[in-house]
Amino acid sequence: MADPADTDTLSFEEALRRLEAIVQQLERGDVPLEQSITLYEEGDKLRAQCQARLAAAEARIQQIVGNADGSASKTAPFPAD
Repeated sequence: MADPADTDTLSFEEALRRLEAIVQQLERGDVPLEQSITLYEEGDKLRAQCQARLAAAEARIQQIVGNADGSASKTAPFPAD
């Protein structure tokens, strides 16, 4: 099991893979209760980390503003909600 303190240094892809592995372990149901709780806590932290990174990436996306004829006239920052 990965050290939960190390999850902050994982790339998005690594964090997602670790989260998927945790889900698979918990779904199998063969993990003792205390370890399940620890895994769930790590998974929740990874979920929040992945969600924050996706939100940050979404905020950086440029939306294309089009002219009436459908051609692109300029780009504008993606509105961050």
